[in-house]
Amino acid sequence: MALSLQGKKTVVAEVTEIAQNAHSVVAAEYRGLSVSELTDLRVKARQSGVSVRVVRNTLARRAFKDTEFECMCERLIGPLILGFSQDEPSSAARLMRDFSKHNDKLVIKLAAFGGQVVESADINVLANLPTREEALAQLLAVLMAPANQLVKTIAEPNNKLVRTLAAVRDQREAA
Repeated sequence: MALSLQGKKTVVAEVTEIAQNAHSVVAAEYRGLSVSELTDLRVKARQSGVSVRVVRNTLARRAFKDTEFECMCERLIGPLILGFSQDEPSSAARLMRDFSKHNDKLVIKLAAFGGQVVESADINVLANLPTREEALAQLLAVLMAPANQLVKTIAEPNNKLVRTLAAVRDQREAA
């Protein structure tokens, strides 16, 4: 059923709002997926903070105008499902990659992150980006490393003395 002009404007406004709040977008071809498979994808998307929409490509191009995802407009071809990462930049890419591993009918075509197009071959780079918690943990480990090394260096002469005395004691007991 064809959308009226008002319906199209509403869809464009909704997608524009989602796109302005998204960190990244992944476009995948969903041709051949059953309704239950699409429902499963939507449930997993909801659980991981990803907004999934099936939108006509012409409406998506209008919605992406003047956003950081405008770079992918000319490459929107065919029946595509769009996954918008709302919480983490890599969540939509991770969701689509994991779902396509179990279902070969979902084919990732492209993604956009930071105003640049990510090819489907490079989607793993985007999907493997750490989550916010993982990135903070890595940063904390890097910040704590010099302090830990300093403590080890300061404690080493005492540890060496203890090991030497223990070796002398063991040597005397053996003799």
